[in-house]
Amino acid sequence: MEPETALQPPSRATIADVAQRARVSIATVSRVINRTGPVAEETAAHVQAAIADLNYVPHAAARGLASRRTNTLGLLVSGISSPFLVPLLRGIEIGAREAGFSLLVHSTQNGVSHTRRTHRPLGEHNSDGLLVYVSTLDEAELRYFYELRFPMVLLYQTPPDSLQIPHVNFENKTGARRLVEHLIEVHGYRRIAFLKGPENEEDSHWRERGYLEALAAHAIPFDPALIGVGGFDEAVAQRSVEKWLKEGLPMDAIFAGDDDAAVGVIQALQQAGKNVPQDVAVVGFDDVHLAHYLMPPLTTVRTPVEQSGREAVRQLVQLIHTGHAEQHIMLPTELVIRRSCGCN
Repeated sequence: MEPETALQPPSRATIADVAQRARVSIATVSRVINRTGPVAEETAAHVQAAIADLNYVPHAAARGLASRRTNTLGLLVSGISSPFLVPLLRGIEIGAREAGFSLLVHSTQNGVSHTRRTHRPLGEHNSDGLLVYVSTLDEAELRYFYELRFPMVLLYQTPPDSLQIPHVNFENKTGARRLVEHLIEVHGYRRIAFLKGPENEEDSHWRERGYLEALAAHAIPFDPALIGVGGFDEAVAQRSVEKWLKEGLPMDAIFAGDDDAAVGVIQALQQAGKNVPQDVAVVGFDDVHLAHYLMPPLTTVRTPVEQSGREAVRQLVQLIHTGHAEQHIMLPTELVIRRSCGCN
């Protein structure tokens, strides 16, 4: 008995087969398929007949290369574990789909870009434009794509001064100032601690500016002992607050920098036997889905994250199609009052 052999699928006709059948060059077949140049009517008819005879189906990727379009948007993000990214990805995906684009996502490790000249997972070879999340491309790489005239939109960061790259951001300073002023004006807190986010993220810088402006507007002296590191990270924030508590630092309230850090702050306080907000009030920033379900529910600042994703896509698609987009989109924030600040 002879061994069984797997059935092999019939070989697929190639563009070279079509050219041979129609007795024309491959370039002529390409012009007919992609409509990229004039072809005599009789010659085009021969090519179309050969395509029908051979049941030739143009390869999608090859057609994309011929037209220099992939109908794909690239997204660079730093990790995918943060609750903040869920509505952002939803907004980007919806926006891309409505515009007729697919979405290709690359996640960098620990927020540090591994996209270098020797290895670019996203770029002109597989996408029509890039959405660049904060800190996922360094200045050299931004300059590379900019000089290539490759469409880009930045999320939550401004471009270097010499690069005119569209960017989408939130009113971080205004939101932070309103939040801290609520703690001062409504609750009378004066010893308000602040946990910084990552050093290289503009969101952290502007939230700190809002915090400092609120203190200054109410004649509250700045105390550097009340500034710590939260890193927009639950574990980092928890360690910082544990250190403060061990040192006996007096404080009325803690502005955690963002909601992820606020989770760590509440854990540190409760594990130390402190009641929130009776002993120390806690506030965050972003209003992630979890904020409403914390115990106590978190007072925070709502950022329109999903809207920012859709707006970034809208600007990028406009840039791809027209070469122009609005330089800077600044989306408003909203104060959300819950029980963690001392309100009922």
